[in-house]
Amino acid sequence: MKRIIFFITALLLAHFSVISAKPKQPQKSIVILYENDVHCAIEGYQKFAGLRDAIADTAFVAIVSNGDYVQGGTAGAISRGQYIADIMRSVGYDAITLGNHEFDYPVAHTTRLLKHIGAPVVCANFYETGKKKSIYAPYIIKKFGKTKVAFVGAVTPTALYTETSAFYAGDTQKYMLHEEDCYILLQKAISQARKKGAKYVVVLSHLGEDPNRTDVDSHGLVRNTTGIDIVLDGHTHSVILHDTVMNAAGQLVIVTETGTKFKNIGKLLITPDGRLITELIPTKTVTQVNERVKATTDSVEMLMHELTQRVVCHSDVHLKILDAQGKQQVRMGETNLGDLVCDAYRIVTGADIALANGGGIRTEKFAGDLTYGDIADILPYDNNVWIVEATGETIVELLRKNTSFLPIEDGSFPQVSGVRFTARVSDHSVFDVEILDKATNQYEPIDLNRTYTISTIDYCVTGGGFYDILKECKVVNRLDRLYRDVLVDYLENNLGGHISNDYAEPQGRIRIIK
Repeated sequence: MKRIIFFITALLLAHFSVISAKPKQPQKSIVILYENDVHCAIEGYQKFAGLRDAIADTAFVAIVSNGDYVQGGTAGAISRGQYIADIMRSVGYDAITLGNHEFDYPVAHTTRLLKHIGAPVVCANFYETGKKKSIYAPYIIKKFGKTKVAFVGAVTPTALYTETSAFYAGDTQKYMLHEEDCYILLQKAISQARKKGAKYVVVLSHLGEDPNRTDVDSHGLVRNTTGIDIVLDGHTHSVILHDTVMNAAGQLVIVTETGTKFKNIGKLLITPDGRLITELIPTKTVTQVNERVKATTDSVEMLMHELTQRVVCHSDVHLKILDAQGKQQVRMGETNLGDLVCDAYRIVTGADIALANGGGIRTEKFAGDLTYGDIADILPYDNNVWIVEATGETIVELLRKNTSFLPIEDGSFPQVSGVRFTARVSDHSVFDVEILDKATNQYEPIDLNRTYTISTIDYCVTGGGFYDILKECKVVNRLDRLYRDVLVDYLENNLGGHISNDYAEPQGRIRIIK
């Protein structure tokens, strides 16, 4: 009898323990939404945040940026980045890193913008000169359920050369990007994150995939390190769903990039069983909208409209910076928009020649009315036009150096006015350089010993564009006028508000041969 009672009691206890036990919860996936090189395409942010909101019900979700957000379009240009900071603050980022264009402003100004955004900034290679600790945290760790994910940040060291003025006070270098030991610093950050329990290491990279003068890029980062799971890349505006690169231990690491200006929203899915799956979602197909971000964007657009709605001119032609394949022709060959911009510099200032770095001409425009906002889209940065003196020998060297990366795109590729030349790709030589004679309106061979006046932007003189070749040249006039306002002057007062078919095609100033 006792045995029967014991057996029944055991059954009852087992029954009640089953009833009282909590059902095991299914493990959630982790989703990381990422963007890069938005360059003030503000209409995409509300969808970016909206997609996050839609995912948050079924998965852990984070939202990150891989750099180049405060400049590159009208919203950044007319507010010195403040409108972008306002919108990004409303999005609520989990982590962001720096792009080279965050250094278009003095570091103190960008620091204020970043504080306003309010997101953790990660960057392992940005230092104050002489200091042993990076200005921003090299990484942060976020916990999703019980899983720790580290976000490590890196910015291209080429910013030291392309945005030089932000790093110097006079001749004194105040900040550095650790060009030579960039990979070492990133490996240190990765290893520390692993020691602190990070199961996954995600690099927020603004390094890009293209060869550059610093020999630091995203693929090189992977090849020279261990411990990275995936690189969310930026800088080169590439559309990469899923590349794999072998790391120093012989393991494959994913590299992905969304393009630019919210062409796509990147989505990284980390499944409960450890698989990493990337997806690029065309932003135009996203229907979800975050209402708070939309309200901020709408407010910014209203402010912008008041400042930018004035029609400056009518264009009969498509003003181009891209080739038929969508590559940046303005960074590797003559374009009609490059001709127009340089004509404005030369004719408005009266200089002998004009030069524009291709990377400073940002957006092409279709035929039709062009507003001041359109001009700010084309020339969005806080650059003024200056006039310098340079010898013919210096000009030839500038043209040679700044075409020497052909056929690779280069932001310092020179658009020109008042000068024409031939560049040969095979030996990186420049010849048949001719200058337009103001009196005869005919081209004459350049005189290597003569001093000519050059109209260009301060960025290309103080260090950044043109690989510092104009840095030692005498400045004869610092116009207190933004480069876009000089273009507006030319369009209104010299062209009478009408861009004719004279600018339908490039005008044959730059000849490139193999």
